[in-house]
Amino acid sequence: MKIRAAVASSIESGFEFEELELAAPAADEILVKVEACGVCHTDVSARAHMQMPAVLGHEGTGKVVARGSAVTDVNVGDTVIMSYGWCGQCGNCASGHAYTCERGVEGSIGGRRFDGSSTIMRGGEPVSGAFFQQSSFASHALCPARDAVVVPADLPPELRAALPCGVMTGAGAVLNVFALAAGETLAVFGTGAVGLSAVMAAQLAGARIIVAVDVHAGRLELAQRLGATHVLDARDTDVAAQLRAICPVGFDYSLETSSNEDAFRAATGCLAMRGTCGLVTIPHGGQPFPFSPFELMVKGARLQGIMLGAATPRSFLPQLIGYYQQGKFPLDALITTYPFPEINTAFGDAKRGSALKPVLLMGD
Repeated sequence: MKIRAAVASSIESGFEFEELELAAPAADEILVKVEACGVCHTDVSARAHMQMPAVLGHEGTGKVVARGSAVTDVNVGDTVIMSYGWCGQCGNCASGHAYTCERGVEGSIGGRRFDGSSTIMRGGEPVSGAFFQQSSFASHALCPARDAVVVPADLPPELRAALPCGVMTGAGAVLNVFALAAGETLAVFGTGAVGLSAVMAAQLAGARIIVAVDVHAGRLELAQRLGATHVLDARDTDVAAQLRAICPVGFDYSLETSSNEDAFRAATGCLAMRGTCGLVTIPHGGQPFPFSPFELMVKGARLQGIMLGAATPRSFLPQLIGYYQQGKFPLDALITTYPFPEINTAFGDAKRGSALKPVLLMGD
């Protein structure tokens, strides 16, 4: 079928709209008319590892308009959130840890289905698609049915589209990986969508101390409204000294979301004995930088990589939706909406920091 998609032609380029051809659903896939799609930094950073041109977008939501012959658990007419892709066959997928699928990177940025076939064509030639096994910066998207989460149709599309990557990662880090208990302590470095989702989750879990660290005054103010007990502006304070003053014995948990080397050092240095520092990103794009694990060793502390909030979307996303509906997880405070044609404006605002969680509304 013909679809309208936002196409990235190079690593640095903006998006241009084109009419492309989308394959028919495979036996295990659903075809979704996209209503909204979140904008995430991964839509920028992944380009360096992909063949261009590409159709990106990995936080899509919409209505199912067709399904493959083998799909039995998702119906035409269902409202779904499309989450990350997983092969369904490796040991981690089989054991309920699909967020660490052994082929997850390939399935996310390889540009094709897991079987190697293309989903999107331009004049008969393949375009990189199947981004996170969906490519939702488009009017329609294909998605393996196992990746889809059926949700209430009356939940606004911008809320649905905000959930399945950054928000899930931040909240999942606190609730799934740390399993933070009432009375424990957390320091969050970086108050974008991931960090603020962690703040909300920690407040929900009953943390005694929640410190948010950033360089954006407006984001720190929002962090306080969302549950942070303390906020630190890294531009005008000695962060390490302030953290020691707030919690002299150290923090049970820290979460580094900023990719900043100084923040990484503070996040590992502020831990209590047997504390855990969770990483959802790495300074310097993963390039080596000086670091000694001595302090972690003498504290018996841990440095924990976190993928996708260690979340199983079909159970965790409805859990977050329930918290939102109960007024315990005010997700809407993070969201700024844009019409789909304004996709380049949305990315520009995200880069400048003026939008925390941009969401594109596809309309008709």
